[in-house]
Amino acid sequence: MTSAIDQPTVQLPSEVRMPMLGFGTWQLSGRRAYEAVREALDVGYRHLDTATMYGNEDEVGRAIRDSGLSRQDVFVTTKLPPERAGRERETIAASLAALGTDYVDLWLIHWPPGRDRASIASWRELLAVRDEGLARAVGVSNYDTGQLDMLVEATEEAPAVNQIRWGPALHDPRRLDEHRERGVVLEGYSPLKTTDLHDPVLAEIARDHGVSTGQVVLRWHIEHGVVVIPKSGTPSRIRENFDVFGFSLSEGELRQLDAMGR
Repeated sequence: MTSAIDQPTVQLPSEVRMPMLGFGTWQLSGRRAYEAVREALDVGYRHLDTATMYGNEDEVGRAIRDSGLSRQDVFVTTKLPPERAGRERETIAASLAALGTDYVDLWLIHWPPGRDRASIASWRELLAVRDEGLARAVGVSNYDTGQLDMLVEATEEAPAVNQIRWGPALHDPRRLDEHRERGVVLEGYSPLKTTDLHDPVLAEIARDHGVSTGQVVLRWHIEHGVVVIPKSGTPSRIRENFDVFGFSLSEGELRQLDAMGR
């Protein structure tokens, strides 16, 4: 099992390091959310992904405190709901209070607010919140390339991260290149839900490495430099999803998995 300090990271602006493997908390709530996050931290995850609309920031924050880990050792992401456009300061204040922290490591606009002007206005507020130290880095989620460019043109600052649905079946090398050209880190969510884990090619690669098909999918993200945030409330699956650093995929295997998106 890889230790927390051995995990690969990507660099965001201002020397912020983001672990490439994170723990997603969507659809986890109450005691189940708390226990899942505690298990994830015990296993070695040091990157947690939550959001205002998940309704579990309190449980995530309590799990971090009860883990005994230093706050600076855990990378925390939360997100601004699109319907909160225009209420950014109120929202980040509520998130920080629920998480029990003075700052988050990454704050994202969860979805484009709808109108371009609202999206740009929210982006300006996120940049101001970052400059005030309430968020170490800021970004977006579910934005297409044109929407990323709109923000850059309006503010001359690109989002540090764009979190989107991603997996072998959704692989789009052109879109990945567009992110890299703009200096935007691509972060993939729902990596296992978007993948046919019974695909015969995927199953054969998993057998060759003595791992599960889910582990292959997560490793595929990391090999491509894509941050990935699997979610599970099952302790055995939480541990399995973290155990992806003891093998690597060959160029041929990567090409086979890339082809699932065609």
